[in-house]
Order: sequence, then C-alpha cells, then structure tokens
Amino acid sequence: MIAAYTPMIQQYLQVKADYQDAFLFFRLGDFYEMFFDDAIKASQELEITLTSRDGGAEERIPMCGVPYHAAANYIEQLISKGYKVAICEQMEDAKQTKGMVRREVVQLITPGTVMDGKGLTDKENNYIASITAFDDHTFGFSYTDISTGESRVTLLSNHFDDVLNELAVLSAKEVVVASSFDGELQKKMRERDILTISFEDNSSLEMNFSHLLQDINQEKLKQTVARLFNYLYRSQKRSLDHLQPVTTYQIHQFMKIDYFSKRNLELSETIRSKGKKGSLLWLLDDTMTAMGGRMLKAWIDRPLIDQAAIEHRHNLVEVLLQSYFERQELREKLKEVYDLERLAGRVAFGNVNARDLVQLNRSLMQVPFLKQILQGIQNVEMEKIVELLDPCEEVTDLLEQAIVENPPLSLKEGNIIRDGYNAQLDQYRDASRNGKTWIAQLEREEREKTGIKSLKVGYNRVFGYYIEVTRANLHLLEEGQYERKQTLTNAERFITPELKEKEALILQAEEKCGELEYELFTEIREIVKEYIPRLQALAKVVSELDVLQSFAEVSEARHYVKPQFSLDRRVAVKDGRHPVVEKVLNSQEYVPNDCLMDQDREVLLITGPNMSGKSTYMRQIALTAILAQIGCYVPASEAVLPIFDQVFTRIGAADDLISGQSTFMVEMLEAKNAIANATQNSLILFDEIGRGTSTYDGMALAQAIIEYIHNRIGAKTLFSTHYHELTVLDEELSKLKNVHVSAIEHQGKVVFLHKIKEGPADKSYGIHVAQLAELPVELINRANEILAELEQPSAQPSPVIKKEEQLAPVIKDENQSEQPAQLSFFDEPKEPKKQEHSQKEKRVLEKIKELDLLDITPLQAINLLYELQKKLK
Repeated sequence: MIAAYTPMIQQYLQVKADYQDAFLFFRLGDFYEMFFDDAIKASQELEITLTSRDGGAEERIPMCGVPYHAAANYIEQLISKGYKVAICEQMEDAKQTKGMVRREVVQLITPGTVMDGKGLTDKENNYIASITAFDDHTFGFSYTDISTGESRVTLLSNHFDDVLNELAVLSAKEVVVASSFDGELQKKMRERDILTISFEDNSSLEMNFSHLLQDINQEKLKQTVARLFNYLYRSQKRSLDHLQPVTTYQIHQFMKIDYFSKRNLELSETIRSKGKKGSLLWLLDDTMTAMGGRMLKAWIDRPLIDQAAIEHRHNLVEVLLQSYFERQELREKLKEVYDLERLAGRVAFGNVNARDLVQLNRSLMQVPFLKQILQGIQNVEMEKIVELLDPCEEVTDLLEQAIVENPPLSLKEGNIIRDGYNAQLDQYRDASRNGKTWIAQLEREEREKTGIKSLKVGYNRVFGYYIEVTRANLHLLEEGQYERKQTLTNAERFITPELKEKEALILQAEEKCGELEYELFTEIREIVKEYIPRLQALAKVVSELDVLQSFAEVSEARHYVKPQFSLDRRVAVKDGRHPVVEKVLNSQEYVPNDCLMDQDREVLLITGPNMSGKSTYMRQIALTAILAQIGCYVPASEAVLPIFDQVFTRIGAADDLISGQSTFMVEMLEAKNAIANATQNSLILFDEIGRGTSTYDGMALAQAIIEYIHNRIGAKTLFSTHYHELTVLDEELSKLKNVHVSAIEHQGKVVFLHKIKEGPADKSYGIHVAQLAELPVELINRANEILAELEQPSAQPSPVIKKEEQLAPVIKDENQSEQPAQLSFFDEPKEPKKQEHSQKEKRVLEKIKELDLLDITPLQAINLLYELQKKLK
C-alpha cells in the first residue's frame, strides 16, 4: 500500500504512476534520484552504484542517483539505448516551503525528442513518426524532426510494408501509435530496429497547433498529425513555436527505393560495417554545413521523378561547375554558417544560450557575402536564389548591439549583455565596478595609514568584504581603529562602517545586475523567436545551395558528366563506372563499361566468373540512375537515361534470423516484392536468383522469373547468373540479350578483365576462384576430377562420389553381425565397365598428357594430332 511509505516516497510513486515506461529522474537537492525497479535497471545500464534507503515500509527501497550537473551524460546514455527519461524538478524553494516541496515532471526526453547533446548528429535528422490505422486498412503516416521543425504527412496503402519502408528510409528513432494498435504490426516494427514505440490516443485537433495544418484538408491526415503533435506537446511541456506548417507528400512523387534495395545499394551506409564510409552518401558529401549534409541525405533517400525539377538541379550544378573561383569563395563562406535550423529550434524550445545566439549572428552575417558571390556569377537561376537569401538584418542588428562577442556558457553568470544596451544595467555595472575600484583604493590607503604592507582587503561569500591583518602586525593598529569581524589562526579580519556601506552597494548591484541580464536575455530570445519562419526559409535555401555546390565539387573532381533523359526508355551509358568503387580504388585504374538497353534489349542476362565484377556492373547502373535523379552529374563519358519510377535489387546473400527466414526465403521475398510492384518504367537488378536451393529448382525459378519480367512487366532488368543453361533464352525471348564479364585463363590461372562483352560466358571458372582463395591443393585437384566427370555428356548433374567414399564402413555389434555405420544419402552410381587399352593406345594417351598446349602453335598441334592418329591406325 502506498500509505505505508514516507511522504516523499508517496510523492515519487504518484508521479511515477503517469510515467511507467520511463526512468523517473526525481530531483532531491543536488541529485536526481531513482527508486525501486528504476534504480535497479539504471544501475545496470549506467554502471552506477545501487544503494537503498528506508522509505517507511518494512523493506528497504532500492535507490541510485546522479548529480544534477552531470545528468545530461547519463540521460544521453539511456536515450541512445532506446529508453525514455522523465525529468521531475522541485517547483518550490525548499528554504521557503513548509512541508513537502511540490515536484512535477517538466519534460519527457525520448529518442525522438532529443534537442541537443550527443543524441543529435550534425548531418543526420532525428525523426519521430506517427502511424494511424484506419478501418479501410489504409495508414496515415506523419513525421517530424523536433530539432529542426520539419513536418510531413502522407496516406499509405493497405500494405504495411509501405509503412515499414518509410520508417526505414527516415531511420525513425521513435514511432507514436494508439494504445489499441495491432500487436503483430508492433512486432514487425521492433524487428526493423524501431527501438521505441510510444502511445498517444488523442488524435483530435488542438488549438495550439491547428494553424500548422491549414493546408491539409483530408481528415485522415489531420488525425495522423494531431496524434503526433499531441504527444509532443504532452511530453515536452513547452513552446514548440518552431514547428513548421505540415506539408503533404505522396510516395509515388519520388523514385521508390525499398528498404532492401537501399541496403543492397549501400546508399547511406555499408552492409558490412553499417558506417557511412564506403556509401554513396560518403562519396557525395562535400557539404560545408550540417543542414546541407542532412538535405543531401534526404535527396539520396528520395530521388525525383519530375524531369523539370531534376533538370533544374542539373542546370544549377552546371553553372557552379563553370564558376570555379566563385564556388571556392562560396565554400569558404558556407564554412562560417552554423546550423540555422537547429538554432531556431533551440530558440523556440527555450534551451538556447548566449553562445548559440552569437553563432546565429555570425551565420547571418555571411548571407550578404553569399549574395554578392552569386551575383558575380550572372545567371538567371542564381538570381532567383539571391532573392531568396534573406539576411534578417533586424536580428543581426539586435544581436550585434546586445550580446558580447565571447559570452559564458551559463546564463546565470552574467557578462552576457553588452555595455550601452540597457541604461539600468549600465548603472548597476557602474556601481559594481566603481565599488570595486573604491575597494582597491581603500587597500592602498589603509596600508599607508597603518604602515602594514601585508594588509589586504578581501572578499568571502559567507562574511563579505573584510580588512585582514596578520597577528604579527596587530600591534601597529590603534585601539578601536577597526571593528573585529573574524578570527583566524594567523590573522584577524576587520570591518569599517564605510566598507559595510560599499559592500551592500556592490553586492546589491551585482545581484540586480545578474537578474536584469537574465531578463534582458529572455527578452532578446523572444524577439528572435518572431523571426523563426524567416530563419527556417533561409536555412532551406542555404542547404540547397550547399548540396548543389557539393555536387559540382564532386562532379568536377571525379570527371562526371551531365546526363540526358530519353522519352523512349533508352539506356545508353558510355564508359560507366561504379562511383564508390572508383573512389575506393583511388590511384588504381577503374575499368569502365558501356550499357545499352532499348526497346529490343529490355533484359540483359549477365554471365561470367565469380569476382569478375557482375554485381559491381549491376550496381553502377542503379547508382548512375539515382545520381541522375537526385540532380547530380554521373560517372560516365556519356549518359542517356530514362526516368525510373522504382529501383528493385536482389543482390548478395542475407538471412533474417529474427523473423525466422532463411537466406533463400529472403531472396524469394525480395524477388516477389519486385515482381509484384515493378512497372515498365522500373529498374530491376537480380543477382544469382535461385542459388539458395537445388540446381534444378533454382534454374527453373530463375528461368520462370526472367520469362515473367520479360513477358508481363517489361521493366529494364539486369539478371546475372551462373546457370549457363539459361543463356539459350535469347533464342526464345526477343528482348533478352546475353552479355558476359570477360576473363581469360593463363597458365592454369584465371585473369579477370572486368570488361562487359556481348554474348554468354564460355565457362564459370569457379574452381579457379577457389584456387585464388588458396584452398588446399588436394581439394582443388579433387574438384577438377569431379568436374571432368560431370562434364561428360552422359553424366547426371548430381554429386559424384568415389566408390570407396560412398560405401559406409562396416562394424560388428556384440553378436558379431555386420552393420553399416551410416546409410548413404545418395544412390550408388553404376560403376562404368572397365575398358582395357592396348600398349599402343596407352603410349598415345601418355603422349597427349605430356603435351603443353599453351606452348605450341596451332600448326604444331595439327601435326601432332596427325602423327598420333597414324600411330593408332
């Protein structure tokens, strides 16, 4: 029973009842304390000491705590692990309150509502999403980044995979749903690493944010956004004036890249390390601002399909490419621009400090220089950008007059506001400064008057100002000259009426000075808050400019070209390269390849050995298309491309153990996703479909998939395979063409040429690749023996096992009856009849074995063959 506990623990339990899914940081003096299960779990997660205390009940209560001044680090640790933290503060001064101090939660910090600290990465958004399920099986989906104020909403089909894909594209940290939301769907989200699921049942439109939804007419969309905003206002308990008006979007307005394809193409992180290095984002990110880096990632996640919008970006990149010196000046000025989006968010949120405002001022002061640089380019498109660059002079004028150049981090220390900004503050400062000057003058005068050179006038927070004289010099003072104040071991401290008067003046001035400075800072913050919409509009323009200059910088450095778009779905890439592999190779020369696909070449069936570059070739076509549609130049000497509506990939081997799905099942699901959703305007990349099952099953599936895509969908498709039997499909499917990655065999070893050529490959070179991997020689030799037997015309494509290996060893039981140790999994192949060769034939065979065919000419080979034939006859 709660009544059995002390009043303080009762208060804790009452507050905790409303925050069952969060750690409650309960303020007690200079510490945030946690009790009961919170304490046990926090001590484990934060590796802090678990103690206990008497709470009034029979058992002692588990307890742990963290100092309030160091709490930020501990909170960040918990948030990074997907937890929530409720901050419960003392709302009254304990010295002036009788009985229990009133406490209440002032903020709920969650993974999706982090506003500052290590929880925010400069060049990454921190999205929180909301999902609302409707009776017609559609889903409302909205999201916001509370640190920047960006908010969007859409309505998705009745397939929950679309919802999961959006969550994956955004890398959402938290999702808000109704408490009645389907449990199976919640499970699917957790399987996709959505660590934090929160609940909000209120989806009604509140007055405090209704103005943000003025452009949204559909009731479903309003409910979806209202659920998210109600959760944010309830949990944050403060102004969210920086939230921007919500915009709607449709997923079909952009090139659709599902979660699997985004992973396989390594757009923003690599498959192996899950890091940025080695991804397309890593290649393209030459942005100079944090907000530019975030916009670049957003563009990569959502390539455009509107040709006019794409070509507008291309034209701006072209202008910047041709303006080298202006571009370099632009980059230098952009370096001085801080994160305007998040600075605006901190102003609205109320956690901005004086240094943040200095950064805001310095950033705004770069805008006139940016305008001047762009005006020098003299281009119509650039002139439009110049007009949108708003320097917000009112804000810079205010901050220049009000805030000192190097303010302290704390708002309570003073020394934030410039002299001359406020007359009353100047008076307080004058009194304080003059009083301290008077103190210094008093010390000089008293030393001269008493002849005591070690006499000093000091200050102590407890006793105030004093005159200190060492014991050795006390005899030099006249009787009653000073009033005794404090006795020390080696000295006495005194006071005079005049010093008391000045002390009161100085301390009063400093106290009032600090209070007034904080009030003035709050007023300045509120004035700046009125300019948030203008600051956010400016941030958007600067971000776009930063991304475009990054495209120009990368395109120039890596010799990319401006792509052209075809209306007849033609792909004509000359000397194409994989952009990321080319950069990783660095000084090594990358072998470029062409790609031609038109109405007569819809499907390319790619054969060739492992490690020859089939997957790289396929990926480079997809990345070239994505680069073109985000507005960047592409890695080729010439490029003509259609505008693809979707990209689907099935590349690499991966399982999904959490969902209980094997590698082959994942392969089939990804294939099904492409086949079910692709259109004639899509791009499909299938790598080694069918290899996860038996030879006949895999080959049958691969052929059926190729035929279905060719006959039913008509999408541009690159299909790589080791099933050489499929290369005959070009005789049956009119729009399928064979190409292969060339390789040659030299002195028993394979040499990859990495060059795409017409026609099918002559062989797979699999054993040669195993040899390159330095498998045991005995194993390689045995593989060659088996291959030779399998390649005989009468051989069946089933495992070939030596006779002595396929017979189970025989053992005897206690009754001495013979029993096989293990049954064979395979039928015993019929042993071929042995054929005895004559001595003449044996000599000819030995001669053939001794021949080194690589070291003789064709003419010599014919002569040898003639001689051997004569001997046999």
